[in-house]
Amino acid sequence: MNTFSHGKLLITGEYVVLDGALALSIPTKFGQSLSAKSNNESRLNWENFDENSNIWYDTSIDINTLKTINKGDLDNPITQKLIQILKATKNLNPDFLTTGFDVKNKLTFPRNWGLGTSSTLINNIANWAKVDAYELLELTFGGSGYDIACAQNSTAITYKLLKNQDTKRHVKQINFNPAYKDCLYFVYLNKKQNSREGIAHYKANAVNIPNAVLAISKLTSEIINSNTLSDFESLISQHETIISKVTQQVPIKEKLFSDFNGQIKSLGAWGGDFILVTSKKNPASYFSSKGFNTIIPYQDMLM
Repeated sequence: MNTFSHGKLLITGEYVVLDGALALSIPTKFGQSLSAKSNNESRLNWENFDENSNIWYDTSIDINTLKTINKGDLDNPITQKLIQILKATKNLNPDFLTTGFDVKNKLTFPRNWGLGTSSTLINNIANWAKVDAYELLELTFGGSGYDIACAQNSTAITYKLLKNQDTKRHVKQINFNPAYKDCLYFVYLNKKQNSREGIAHYKANAVNIPNAVLAISKLTSEIINSNTLSDFESLISQHETIISKVTQQVPIKEKLFSDFNGQIKSLGAWGGDFILVTSKKNPASYFSSKGFNTIIPYQDMLM
């Protein structure tokens, strides 16, 4: 069995997507594959490979007890999380892992980039076990689920959580191919932001959420339909102002790049991972001079 899931970037709606705001998200070319081959052992032999095909994690787990076989691995938080995911998967499908397997996971992006190491893993395991990836996410990492939607799609999507309805979410494939895409770049901020910590901060500090949900939903639609770079820049600036007020945080441009000639928008949890940058010329020299050396053009990142 072989499966591949796309990484994700949340272009609009960070934080307030949890409260029903319409969000724009785009799957990345980068992602994670999983291959599972049955073996004659009562164990799961698990290997994780980085983007350079180097093993960065491995373990062996007894499929009958779902406990690690490696004594030195008992307190490893990665192993503990993996076992939690496997137990949750078996709760959803009791016929999962009735035989042993050799499993290989391969990332195509550096795992500190924050493009979805967890969501791509969850979606891949869900595909393997034939369970609902959103249900598995709820049982393990939590979150809005937009990252699962990205893992499962190869085009830009809008994503909206639905309250008090049988259908929990609405995912719509869209054509987001802006004329100004050559002026869009993604810059890595040299640290991976913990999404769960970001969500906890949001829930503890958020103010005026209903108004923000309406405003961000409107901006998302306007951003999707924007025809010029100047319109797009104005809209993402408005977006940053709204989320700044909701979460009581300082926008990243004001905090680190106030002298930059272009607009900057945080993506996902503020303070880490990637930012979206607008510039009519390649901004690599500017960001490199400030110690940020990973600058990826729009078309090199997204599907």
